[in-house]
Amino acid sequence: MLTRKLGKDGPELTVIGFGAWAIGGPWKWGWGKVNDEESIAAIKTALENGINWIDTAAVYGLGHSEEVVAKAVEHRRKEVFIATKCGMVPDGKGGADINNSPKSIRKEIEDSLRRLRTDYVDLYQIHWPDPNVPVEDSWEEMVKIKREGKARFIGVCNFDVPLLEKCMKIERVQSLQPPFSMLRRNVADEILPYCREKEIGVVAYSPMQAGLLTGTFHTKKIAEDDWRRSNSYFQEPYLSKALEFVERIRPLATKSNKSVGNLAVAWVLNNTAVTSAIVGARNKTQVLENIKAADYILKNDELEDIEKLLKEFGL
Repeated sequence: MLTRKLGKDGPELTVIGFGAWAIGGPWKWGWGKVNDEESIAAIKTALENGINWIDTAAVYGLGHSEEVVAKAVEHRRKEVFIATKCGMVPDGKGGADINNSPKSIRKEIEDSLRRLRTDYVDLYQIHWPDPNVPVEDSWEEMVKIKREGKARFIGVCNFDVPLLEKCMKIERVQSLQPPFSMLRRNVADEILPYCREKEIGVVAYSPMQAGLLTGTFHTKKIAEDDWRRSNSYFQEPYLSKALEFVERIRPLATKSNKSVGNLAVAWVLNNTAVTSAIVGARNKTQVLENIKAADYILKNDELEDIEKLLKEFGL
């Protein structure tokens, strides 16, 4: 599978990464019930078909995602680039609070290492900005963790340019993880150009906009405890407009013998600032479908058609 370098002097990551959010199982921002054996099989299928990295987080399933990842990569840890995150701490009510204090980050790395059954993570990321803690304090703790060898690289998620600049003054930010899809493009204006200029790797999450751009989405498929039930992207009138847009771009994908989901991921990867797209999967079938996007190159006229449709729909 095609690879790209993660930031300046970084490792080579496959352009598709396995997203382990959904396999965490039920919690406040979960995707409903999961089968751990199917999740493990999905991860193994991803690795067997060329994907070389997994993105998880301590908060996914309140720790369960990391535990499942550990089982899936048992006996092949050194072959797999594992990225996880800190900064979202369970609140005891099935949800989580943002806490980027150095003390909390320190506890979280130790807990993640235990759950992942490893003595280091390849990429350790701050999950969300914390308005109650100076970012410099949080980043300095991340730097300590890196220098101790508990993380090979350190990065951030959901940060804007001013926050990135504050971190960069202390130590290089290896990567940024932002949301990026055809339906959520705001990071392309300022953040992605900044990352390209500063050689910060970008691992984009939700390239299929949490399922809206798969071409197979239906509200009947959403579990009662799925976080998307309360998300604005899945409410009317936006939902119907987005799904109509999907039908209008379907012929573009069909012409290339690809799915709409493949097209959505390919569109994200077309941006030269993007290192890899994080694509979630709960079973082997989804993994085998997702990897078809890795070699899908959109032509200029196709990109122009997509842009015209986005403007036509006001998306």
